[in-house]
Amino acid sequence: MKRSNELVDWLSRHMELSDDLAELLLGGVAVKTFPKGTILLRQGDVATVTFFVLRGCVRSYTLKDGDDMTIEFYLEEDPILPIGFGSGVPSVHFLECLEDTVAVANSPEQEERMLRAHPELKEVCLGMAELMAAKLQSSFAGYKTASPEERYAALLERRPELIQRVPLYHIASYLGVKPETLSRIRGKIGKKA
Repeated sequence: MKRSNELVDWLSRHMELSDDLAELLLGGVAVKTFPKGTILLRQGDVATVTFFVLRGCVRSYTLKDGDDMTIEFYLEEDPILPIGFGSGVPSVHFLECLEDTVAVANSPEQEERMLRAHPELKEVCLGMAELMAAKLQSSFAGYKTASPEERYAALLERRPELIQRVPLYHIASYLGVKPETLSRIRGKIGKKA
């Protein structure tokens, strides 16, 4: 019951919940617990489920020429729309739980049924989509125009919790550098501070 309570608590902060919607959410919306290390999506599989992280950390990554390349990290209150979702084509990335994770896991059919039954959820979903698009646009622009040192400094400023929760070799991969380079950057930034 606690897992669904987390969803009700989150939604209650963003909208007024009717009693029947709260009861529906408590009664079995697809809130699932995934142990650390769970692969939610494999590269090459077709993505059929979206996720919304209530608690935990999920990493998106790809394997290319034997190299593990981190694409993104998802923490609490982050929606995860797998690359290629809804297209029927094989996924170009993995989704892996870096921590024990509690997430809403929905198929398009489940989402459609829920939105049809409770149209008031559309506003929350639209707001989440807008936030996700803005975050992606900002992340992409910053990545393309910044040096690795600037990307690390921006990460420290915007998402400092990642440094505490994610292994540094994944952070290095996310920044597009080798772990040794990240160590030098961290040392340089540490001296400036």
